[in-house]
Amino acid sequence: MRKILFIILFVLSSTCSLMAQRLIFGTVTDDNDTPLPGATITVKEIETLGTTSDSNGYYELQLPDNKSYTLTATYVGYIDITQTVAQNYKGRIDIILEENHTMLDQVVVTGTRTPKLLKDAPIVTRVISEVDIKRTDATNISDLLQTEIPGIEFTYSMNQQTSLNMSGFGGNSVLFLVDGERLAGETLDNVDYSRLNMDNVQRIEIVKGAASSLYGSNAVGGVVNIISRESQEPWSVNMNARYGAHNEQRYGGSVGFNAGRFNSMTNIQYTSIDEIDLSEGTDNEEVGDYSKIYGNSTLNVKERLIFTASDDLRFTARAGYFFRERNSSESIKERYRSFTGGFKGNYDISENDALELAYSFDQYDKSDFLVINNLDVRDYSNVQHSMRALYNHTFSGKHILTIGSDYMRDYLMSYQFIDNGSHIQHTADAFAQFDWNPYKRFNIIAGLRFDYFSEAKLSHLSPKLGMMYKINKCSLRASYAGGFRAPTLKEMYMNFYMGNIFMIYGNADLKPESSHNFSLSTEYTKGQHNFTVTGFYNIVDDRITTAWNQALEGQVYTNMSRLQVAGVDANTSAKYSCGLSWRLSYAYTYEHIKKGEPLLSSTRPHAATLRIAYDKNWNNYGFNIALSGRYMSKLTTDVYTEMTSYEETEEQTYPAYTIWKLSLAQRIRESINIIFTIDNLFNYRPDYYYSNSPVTTGTTCAIGLTIDL
Repeated sequence: MRKILFIILFVLSSTCSLMAQRLIFGTVTDDNDTPLPGATITVKEIETLGTTSDSNGYYELQLPDNKSYTLTATYVGYIDITQTVAQNYKGRIDIILEENHTMLDQVVVTGTRTPKLLKDAPIVTRVISEVDIKRTDATNISDLLQTEIPGIEFTYSMNQQTSLNMSGFGGNSVLFLVDGERLAGETLDNVDYSRLNMDNVQRIEIVKGAASSLYGSNAVGGVVNIISRESQEPWSVNMNARYGAHNEQRYGGSVGFNAGRFNSMTNIQYTSIDEIDLSEGTDNEEVGDYSKIYGNSTLNVKERLIFTASDDLRFTARAGYFFRERNSSESIKERYRSFTGGFKGNYDISENDALELAYSFDQYDKSDFLVINNLDVRDYSNVQHSMRALYNHTFSGKHILTIGSDYMRDYLMSYQFIDNGSHIQHTADAFAQFDWNPYKRFNIIAGLRFDYFSEAKLSHLSPKLGMMYKINKCSLRASYAGGFRAPTLKEMYMNFYMGNIFMIYGNADLKPESSHNFSLSTEYTKGQHNFTVTGFYNIVDDRITTAWNQALEGQVYTNMSRLQVAGVDANTSAKYSCGLSWRLSYAYTYEHIKKGEPLLSSTRPHAATLRIAYDKNWNNYGFNIALSGRYMSKLTTDVYTEMTSYEETEEQTYPAYTIWKLSLAQRIRESINIIFTIDNLFNYRPDYYYSNSPVTTGTTCAIGLTIDL
């Protein structure tokens, strides 16, 4: 009898519990009634309860009782919205999200190394969103940055290797990161930018100015952090292709899944382009310092796997392979490879404490493939093993203490060393940062980093102090940061016969570069409009470069005297509910180099970018048409007349230029996107191709196709 009563009571209690539960369902759409798949819906009162919308924007939630609850819906690029569920209510609740026109609610990490809303970051950070990346249809980082950021110019250095200038700083002074990790290898003082393709990138964060207090060496002029996208849906498949002038081809695809505790994204991309004859269509065979651009092809494979062991513990593993072949001659093909991998663990120890441990591996090799002998000869290898520990503690729910340390083993074997020799350098650092938020409108951030380099036998302290104060719709920022760059193994031990013309010698006694960066900025936001202006001043001591040594009859790496770089960055943008948007950016840079120094200026003083776009979306069709332009002012500077002395110079003027691009992106249903691009719309072509002239033969067209399943 007791057993029967127990069963009856159990059934009744279970029935009451099920009756107490109520189903809430509906769709998540934008204001054009377009479904938003992968939107997150959470319950404020129950942290563990939540769901995501499916491919049609549909969601379901089971609430445990008849109490009142608050739903919060979030989606990348849209403003979060809250919706109250009244007591005893069950049924349909449709959610409409409004697009975030200013992106100020975007979370950024690069400027502070901890997640922070863009509007609350005390360090000025420029963000290029996933939407912007897709609409430009850029293949690699150089295509994208030149379109979006003024003051950045990718040009050619010796042997047509890509070189960077960002507001007076070269590639060895601007640190490029992928998900916060460094890249091995270099090509004439720059990393291999062709490794940085734009497939599966969620956003790019750019911090101009010294950032060595957080990132150490090479962050003298700024940091560019490329952040990968995670899979949002249970399963996703993407296939894309692009075809353009000079037989430019790009094919790629990705497969992702988000199932249970596992999240994976696998990407593969292949590109190729034929040799470009710059004299084609002209009457001159000698059209510049070079008359053709080498053809090349690349293959890039990436895998990123995330395992969420619990709500507090998460592991991330990644691996990648890159291959590039350049047809520099009929008998020799230059080959470049990289193998990369890493493992990271994030542990939320408590509500106020978080720990990150990471290991990273990156190997970058160069080789010459001898066509006649069918022989691949490797003559360069840079291998980096890195380990990192990062700890955050939050006081009173708003003040954050960050403590971290890194170790790296840097191995370099190079054809530029004696007998293709090799060298190893060990680096270690420790840093601390305190993010103080005494009240909502005021923020101070201070940091200090200590770096040690074994082979150079040097240590360095890099400080940082930043402040932000908000007055109504205006944010005022001021910062000081110390920059630092240690001499590389190449700069210390190089012994190379450059082009069978002269020798270049390393210098083991080089001092590290150091800089002092000061900046002031104001940001004003009202409605859909945003305006930001930043003034900066950099003092750079002991810049490392090469100078002619008469006794050795060759060049020697040396430290030059003080360099000063000052300027202004201004940016204004707006995005309206009708679909119209625009962004205008301007950069002025003044670079002062003492006369007689071995370094010559290559920085154009004025630069600007403009983008005007219009969006319109219906249920099964939508389009975006955009006109973007890039202006670079003329530059009058000195150039060397004798490669074997680097003492005699003459004045040279590089003309100004403006290049416009028109693009039309069309969406068919939710899965097909077609992008048609007309580049160099007004058919600009240099009268003479210098190393820092745009590589263009006039107006070109390209068409791209993306299919999402």
